[in-house]
Amino acid sequence: FVECGFGNDSHGQSSTKAAVRACRNAIEFNSIPSINRLVPGGYDALKLDVLLAVPPKYQENLDLDAVAQVFPYGDCKFTIQDGGMIAPSGIAIERLGDTNEDMVVVCSSVTVGY
Repeated sequence: FVECGFGNDSHGQSSTKAAVRACRNAIEFNSIPSINRLVPGGYDALKLDVLLAVPPKYQENLDLDAVAQVFPYGDCKFTIQDGGMIAPSGIAIERLGDTNEDMVVVCSSVTVGY
């Protein structure tokens, strides 16, 4: 079972916020109610392989513990690769946390297995 998503942080340049949104986007319309019948050990035995494509400039501040909180069950293994996108937001708004006009976009691929 593989799902993909994307997320962005328009103001504040937070790769964590963008990654959280990308992971939510990947899983938000899915439900696997029969997981207890399909996976030995059920929800507790689920393994999540999460691939995040993050702009290199913003990888250092990525908080994977915060991203892992998106997933209600399963053991997460993260792989980070160069990718995503930096797009212009058109304006830097200091009170929103902007340090520049970058909009950070992160892509995610979430593979569910055991």
